[in-house]
Amino acid sequence: MPWIELSLTIHANDQERIELALEDLGALSVTLLDAEDHPIFEPAPGETPVWPTIKLAALFDIAVDRAGLVHALTDLVPEIAPDQLDFRDVADADWVRAWMDTFQPMQFGRRLWIYPWNIDPPEDSGDTIVVRLDPGLAFGTGTHPTTALCLEWLDGIELRGKRLLDYGCGSGVLALAALKLGAAEVVGVDLDPQALEASRDNAQRNGVADALRLFLPRDCPDGPYDLLVANILAGPLAQLAPLFADACKPGAPFALSGILAGQHEELLERYGEWFDDLGIAQREDWVRISGRRKSVDSAEK
Repeated sequence: MPWIELSLTIHANDQERIELALEDLGALSVTLLDAEDHPIFEPAPGETPVWPTIKLAALFDIAVDRAGLVHALTDLVPEIAPDQLDFRDVADADWVRAWMDTFQPMQFGRRLWIYPWNIDPPEDSGDTIVVRLDPGLAFGTGTHPTTALCLEWLDGIELRGKRLLDYGCGSGVLALAALKLGAAEVVGVDLDPQALEASRDNAQRNGVADALRLFLPRDCPDGPYDLLVANILAGPLAQLAPLFADACKPGAPFALSGILAGQHEELLERYGEWFDDLGIAQREDWVRISGRRKSVDSAEK
């Protein structure tokens, strides 16, 4: 069955009102997309974050009167001009094609590949490590530079038999990669229960659910952990430094991302109290900080 899609670009503070207006006018679904590549990582408690600028797409029955819909919507939300509204016909097959066009298999480091669930990896893949993600549940797929930086770090370190803390796990892509690369156990932590559900579903699809334990921050098990990875934001990373230090064994490797270039200097100083061998890697405007937990003696000096 075909539909009509109405789309427009709006500011975040107008989102709820415009979304309600579209639903009142018979929208079958309303989808929010990032209009300007503003990533969302770990929200603060109680927040439901959206992007500053949003591309909103509403789906209507094919028989809807387009001119009448424009008139009714601009009456309900007068600041919307008719020339802001775009229409297109949408066939069933378009959804699948759009997903396949935007998410193809991606390689990170030497061995690690991320595949969408609808594309099969080659049968003879040698020592390739494949993580499969469900497009309907993925909160993070590796396409953003911060996730890519963490996946490359995981591919380059020794994980076999180790216990890892993934703080801000989202879709679970980093946790799944670590387990596929040999980690014995991963503890995934996220503020969003839907993210934990996505991680759980993806772990089951990848056959590693028994080795992934998922928690809200208040329930996170104490360490010590052999490794730590956190892909969130610079502000929370600064606040969480003492917690991360307590969670890591002496000598434990760690990686932090979700850091814009220019924010890393303050974080390097902050983490230098508990961690050494600090270094950075940069992709586009984003930075990864990595290093190792100091020994107890050196941390006390």
